Amino acid sequence: MILTVCMSPSVDVTIELDSLNVGKVNVVKSKTLSFTGKALNVAIGVARLGAEAYATGFMYNENGSMFERALDKEGVPFSFVWNNGRVRENYKCIDKRSMLTEVNDVGGQVSGEKLMELLHMVRNVSQRADVTVISGGLPRGVGAEYYRELFRAVDGHSLRIADAEGAKLFSALEAEVDLVKPNLEELEETLGREFKDKADMLAGCRELLSRGAKTVLLSLGKDGAVITNGTKNYYCKSINVAVNSTVGAGDGMVAAAAAMMQKGADLPDILRAGVAAGTATVTTFGTISFTKSKYEEIYESLSITEFEA
Repeated sequence: MILTVCMSPSVDVTIELDSLNVGKVNVVKSKTLSFTGKALNVAIGVARLGAEAYATGFMYNENGSMFERALDKEGVPFSFVWNNGRVRENYKCIDKRSMLTEVNDVGGQVSGEKLMELLHMVRNVSQRADVTVISGGLPRGVGAEYYRELFRAVDGHSLRIADAEGAKLFSALEAEVDLVKPNLEELEETLGREFKDKADMLAGCRELLSRGAKTVLLSLGKDGAVITNGTKNYYCKSINVAVNSTVGAGDGMVAAAAAMMQKGADLPDILRAGVAAGTATVTTFGTISFTKSKYEEIYESLSITEFEA
């Protein structure tokens, strides 16, 4: 089983426009609601690949039932720590050039008692998990160190994946993790410098390895991804597809990587699966995951190359 921990769920309102004109009236061509959150997206991706997923994290009383229905529809079991209030709403505007503009709400607040309750939940459920994924933002007012506490609560036999940036990522690394998946922008922001070529990127990945990651899966967007454990380095170039939305692409990558890690796959297969799922996700509009058939089609077309630093 693959456990995913979502601390900041959101209602994503995806809006399609001809163009986004700031300061002017904009007419919506289509609108889609998704009941989501990075770790919940991962759980759905895992389920679509045919693996067993289980979702936990914080949820809110006023509109949390919609998330339960969405997960039920995908066949993902769940158990949440419930809080007063309402799940935040994020707005994602996509124009005809597939440019994405996001306006993200802040998460609700949770009490210290609820923080402890989630740690207890993770401690118990991760005993049954082959892989545990913790990703996304934190509730308002919760410090980055909570990431460290969550990973320390994960049962020792479970592989651990972190998808976070900045202080949250550094906090997770203090607990040591088996895989981290930043994208290039997140890596640059986290380490405070720009990476111009593969040698620079690998140097950045090695810094994360030195801080407590066993493997780094670095997403390069439409250019594919790199994976390294400090000894072996591999690159996978993506294929050209019609991009309908980049929403959820990174979560699809994490889902496929987790499913491969559960099988004991080697680095090239983890990389290939991650790029396939991320690429398959961008072909969809208004949904936060991929179809298995599209994933398999893309997976078969990808190739992996090993390279030196």
